[in-house]
Amino acid sequence: MEYLNQTSSNRFFLVGLSTDPFLQPLYFMIFLMMYMVTLTGNILIIAVVRTEPRLQTPMYFFLSNLSLVDLCFSSTIVPKLLLNTLSEDKSISFWACVAQMYFHLALGGTECIILAIMAYDRYVAICHPLHYYNIMNLKLCFLLAVGTWSSNFLNSIYYAYSTFQLPFCRSKHVNHYFCEMPPLFRLSCKDTLINEIAVYISGGIVGLCSFVLTLLSYVQIISSILKIRSSTGRRKAFSTCVSHLSVVSLYYGAIVFTYLRPRGSYSVHRDRSVAILYTVVTPMFNPIIYSIRNKEVKESVRKIFIYRDSQRTILKFHH
Repeated sequence: MEYLNQTSSNRFFLVGLSTDPFLQPLYFMIFLMMYMVTLTGNILIIAVVRTEPRLQTPMYFFLSNLSLVDLCFSSTIVPKLLLNTLSEDKSISFWACVAQMYFHLALGGTECIILAIMAYDRYVAICHPLHYYNIMNLKLCFLLAVGTWSSNFLNSIYYAYSTFQLPFCRSKHVNHYFCEMPPLFRLSCKDTLINEIAVYISGGIVGLCSFVLTLLSYVQIISSILKIRSSTGRRKAFSTCVSHLSVVSLYYGAIVFTYLRPRGSYSVHRDRSVAILYTVVTPMFNPIIYSIRNKEVKESVRKIFIYRDSQRTILKFHH
């Protein structure tokens, strides 16, 4: 606790995306619009899945979990990024930095595993359709969701704690737009090899295992799709798989690049660009790729808006 006590009264300073005064308003507008799309899209998905009876299936249950993760994940980082973009004071308190790193790690790991579970769900649905509801039953879905959330939130305590046990005596300027482990490691005057090895181990267990499970599920899915006789059916199924795999590859690629690369390959500008992919871009695109293109979701959304319009018309008529 010695290092923790020494640093708990200090503040860090986030360098941000750019110090150029002409670019900062542009960045603010771009990320504000992206954040608003993220909030709207993910809240809409959660609301639709909860209110529409025909969407009470394992696939949409995990989709709503993914939307909740994206909503929280983006909200952990983007509001502070927006504030710092236009503010002269770019500082963040020690405990706010701890919280930001903790939730970023916990939610990032949760997203990895949920993406893998969603791929497995599609594998069971396509390759074993007759046994789908027996395999993906309510109890299993609940246990998978609870296990995923709780294990990642417990696991992240160690990484946040061990990172902020380090003595930050070189500088308090974090060369990033949020509190991230690699930039913080470089502020310490103590050797961080043990911390980095722990990150490799955790990243290997959570990130790579989830990615391998996703990949294996899709190998089986594509193999089954190739057996479909209808060219239209194959094209439609492949289109869905390509969209899903695009987001998965984007997210996992960014995570692996950030946490599972050799020491000494750190690049400030490159790392910021990669981080934007999984902290801002992916949470925005997930509801679009997984849901907005989905016919059932679009019909459910349309039904909600039609119902609201009809209620407004009735109220106006009565008045």
